Amino acid sequence: MIAIIDYGLGNLKAFSNVYKRHNVVAELVTTKEQLSKADKIILPGVGAFDHAMEKLDKSGLSALLNEMVLEKKVPVLGICVGMQMLAKSSDEGVKNGLGWIDGEVKLFDTGKIQDITRLPHMGWNDVRVKKDNPLFTGLDEAPLFYFLHSYYFSCHNKSDIIAESDYGDFFACAVNHENIYGVQFHPEKSHNNGIQLLKNFADL
Repeated sequence: MIAIIDYGLGNLKAFSNVYKRHNVVAELVTTKEQLSKADKIILPGVGAFDHAMEKLDKSGLSALLNEMVLEKKVPVLGICVGMQMLAKSSDEGVKNGLGWIDGEVKLFDTGKIQDITRLPHMGWNDVRVKKDNPLFTGLDEAPLFYFLHSYYFSCHNKSDIIAESDYGDFFACAVNHENIYGVQFHPEKSHNNGIQLLKNFADL
């Protein structure tokens, strides 16, 4: 069962609808009992970093999440702000992140961005896959995904970066360290490539 963490943020129904159409068992999870039954976890997120961390803390699921991800090695996929929460910290706030992947979240340097509307980075952008990874199996050669963000994940270990996108400069838009995955874009809004990526996560 894929547990979609329901802590009050993210496009939860969109994920569950994708999996329902493809006969994958996925449930919105609000309790420890539900979460303990998961063999994969999706951590969605939208909005501000500190607000997301506060909501997750108040959900009462943080300790069990840490145990399942770090000790039991259950695969987890952080999406948008859910990916940023994998980092140690963010320029957007003062709270600590989960610290599951070594890095910090940084604000884009608007001086490098040529668009008239510089932030947020919003809309479709191509993704450059840097290494073979099961998360990207069966996608287009230069897959397009939908983005909406002003901050990006700055990895300390470049080997954790599995894909990049370009917005003024190349930035990590997908990361992977052991059983921990994160994507900055929204697969649930990215049509066929996004559906394929979510199916790939289910098949890990």
